[in-house]
Amino acid sequence: MAGKSALITGVTGQDGSYLAELLLEKGYRVCGMVRRASTENFQRLEHLRDRLQLLQGDLLDQTSIASVLDQVRPDEVYNLAAMSFVPTSWQKPVLTAEFTAVGVTRVLDALRQTCPRARLYQASSSEMFGKVQETPQNEKTPFYPRSPYGVAKVYGHFITVNYRESYNLFACSGILFNHESPRRGLEFVTRKITHAVARIKLGLATELRLGNLQAKRDWGFAGDYVRAMWLMLQQEQAEDYVIGTGETHSVEEFVAIAFDHVNLDWRRHVVVDPQFYRPAEVDLLLADPAKAQRRLGWKPEVSFERLVKMMVDADLAALGKGAGAATRTKAA
Repeated sequence: MAGKSALITGVTGQDGSYLAELLLEKGYRVCGMVRRASTENFQRLEHLRDRLQLLQGDLLDQTSIASVLDQVRPDEVYNLAAMSFVPTSWQKPVLTAEFTAVGVTRVLDALRQTCPRARLYQASSSEMFGKVQETPQNEKTPFYPRSPYGVAKVYGHFITVNYRESYNLFACSGILFNHESPRRGLEFVTRKITHAVARIKLGLATELRLGNLQAKRDWGFAGDYVRAMWLMLQQEQAEDYVIGTGETHSVEEFVAIAFDHVNLDWRRHVVVDPQFYRPAEVDLLLADPAKAQRRLGWKPEVSFERLVKMMVDADLAALGKGAGAATRTKAA
């Protein structure tokens, strides 16, 4: 494995940080493509910064992508960058299309022209299934996206298939169902829940406002899912894979486990707020990961309950540390 190089777009995100860790453990030279910004947010990568090479590039600018590819000459490319928060895609549908749909084409075309032998992983999403046509969902389930984000992801998925078949690129998509971790952004409902639970437990808040508690998802641990990404690029042929746990849980179940973990009754603190409902809701997502289990030998290692508790514990530790530092500052 030594000597391989990988380029990760979206390296500063949840998945990017876990993937970078995995690849470094396997002896890769790991490079990340980051957008130029007035303020840098490398919090998830702080423990890895001295082992990564970060290069500036932008999914809106194909020339910059080609330049990064030319500098790195990677064996593997993981395109994880996107406008990835579903509610924001309703507020910025055109920008979502530029990043999450057309941005994939820019990566593929730059790859085709610069280093066509490199293997590409494209981050597809269970949101492409949207108003599901069958349950559970597998690689042959028709797509019916219910948000600008889902629509953009469908475009990114099919343009990857198109370039694979038209230019003989090794390009595959992972249709990943919801995957969470302590590194998840606070805007996502899972982290919103665990962060609020920690705040309530520590006396920093009293309530948590949520939308549809009956929405169901197939939730897994991001650290498990990046392993599937890597496995896809180690196969003889490029194919697409559904990655999930094969279990579905409601938002209410997530909430109940999180509050119970800190000995609190969620009904005393959770308020259902209509403003958090989506214009078009996705009610039930459930993966059929049989192909990934059979072909890749992949299966999740972290259970749903363990994931929820892991996230609550991490938020308790982080907030507790912050509260302790504030107390020390006052005392000084």
